[in-house]
Amino acid sequence: MCPSPTLRPASPTATPQPTAALEGVSLDQQADPPDLATQADRPKTDLQPAADPSAMSDSRSLVRAGTPYAVPTTIQHSERKRGLTRWALLAALLIGGLSAYYWKHYSVSPLPAGIASSNGRLEATEIDIATKLPGRIDTVLVQEGDFVERGQIVARMDTSVLQAQLREARADANRARMALATANAVVEQRRNELTLARSILRRSQQLVDGHFISVEKLDTDQAQFNVATATLTAAVSQVSVAKAAVQAAGAAIERIQADIDDSVLRAPTAGRAQYRLAQPGEVLPAGGKVIGMLDLADVYMTLFLPEDKAGRLAIGSEARLVFDAAPQYVIPARVTFVATEAQFTPKTVETATERQKLVFRIKAQIDPKLLREHWTQVKAGVPGTGYVRIDSNSAWPPTLAIRVPPS
Repeated sequence: MCPSPTLRPASPTATPQPTAALEGVSLDQQADPPDLATQADRPKTDLQPAADPSAMSDSRSLVRAGTPYAVPTTIQHSERKRGLTRWALLAALLIGGLSAYYWKHYSVSPLPAGIASSNGRLEATEIDIATKLPGRIDTVLVQEGDFVERGQIVARMDTSVLQAQLREARADANRARMALATANAVVEQRRNELTLARSILRRSQQLVDGHFISVEKLDTDQAQFNVATATLTAAVSQVSVAKAAVQAAGAAIERIQADIDDSVLRAPTAGRAQYRLAQPGEVLPAGGKVIGMLDLADVYMTLFLPEDKAGRLAIGSEARLVFDAAPQYVIPARVTFVATEAQFTPKTVETATERQKLVFRIKAQIDPKLLREHWTQVKAGVPGTGYVRIDSNSAWPPTLAIRVPPS
C-alpha cells in the first residue's frame, strides 16, 4: 500500500476567517469550505474582483471556495433600490385601484339639462316645550336624544298651589249651589205669599161690592198683593244670581284644572328630544323652556338656486337628496316652498364668487311616512346635495335612482 500523503497544516493565512463583509451573504453562501488538500492543490488565481458587473456574480462562488471576499456596497444599494421600487409600484397600483373604485361608485356624472343641484344641510322643525305658568319644575322625564311620541309626558311642574286653589274653588261652588237652593226656597215662599194676597184681594172686592167692608180695606189688600208680586220678582232674580254664581264657581274649577293639566308638559308631536333646557327644582317664568325637540315628521333640505332655474321650478316638483355621510343612498323628496324674493347666497353654500349672486331659497321636504320608517336614522345638520327637476320631461339619471336604507 502506498503511504498516505502527509498533510501539512495550512498556514493561518491560508484558512479564510468569516469577516463582517459576509453579513450580507445568505446562509447557503456561507457553506463550509472544501477540504484543505484540494484547496492546497488548486493553483493560485488572481481573486481581485473585476470592475465588470458580470464579474460580481462570481462572488458567491468565491465565497463558497472559502476565499475571503467583501460584497461590494453597490450590490447592497442596488438590492435596496429594487425593493423600494417594488413597494412604490404596489402603492401606485393600490392607489390606482382605489381611485378607479371611487370614480366608478361615487363620482357624479354630468347632470341632464332639466336637473339642477345645490348643496345644503338637512333641517328639522324645532319645537320648544315650555311651561304656561310660572312655577317650579317637579320632574323631567326625558333625556337628550330620547325619542318621544305624540302626547308623551316629558316633564311635570309643581302644582301644590294650584291644588289648593282648586279645593277653594270647589268650596265656592258648593256655597254657590247652597245659595241657589236657598233662593229657590225663597221664590217658593214668595209665590205662596202672592197666592194668599190674591185670594184676600178677591174676597175684599166681593165684600166691597156687597157693601160689607169699606173701600179702604180693599185698598189695603190691593197694596199687599202688589208687594207680594214685587217680592216674588225679587226672589226670582236672586235665583238667577245664585245660578250665575254656581256657573262662575264651575268655571273657576275648570280654569284651575286646566292650569293643573298644563303643568304636565307633553310632546306635541312625535320626534326626538334635542336639548334638556331646565332641571328639576328650577323656578321658571311663564313661557320658560324645559325641552327642545325636533319634529321628525317635518324634515327638509334648504337649497339655493339662481333665478333662471328657480323660475322654472314648480311647487311639488320631484327632488333627490344625497348626503355626504351616506352617498350610496338617494332619498326622494318634494319641493314644498319656493321663496318669492331673492337673497344673497349664504356663506356656507358656495365660494365667495357664488355668494355675490342672488338666489332663491328652495325647500325640499322628505315624505313623513318615509321618515317614520327610518326616524332613528334621521339627524339634522347632515350636509349633502339636493337635486331638483326643473323640467318635468327630463328623466333622472341612473346615479340618482331612488335608493333608501333598509327598514
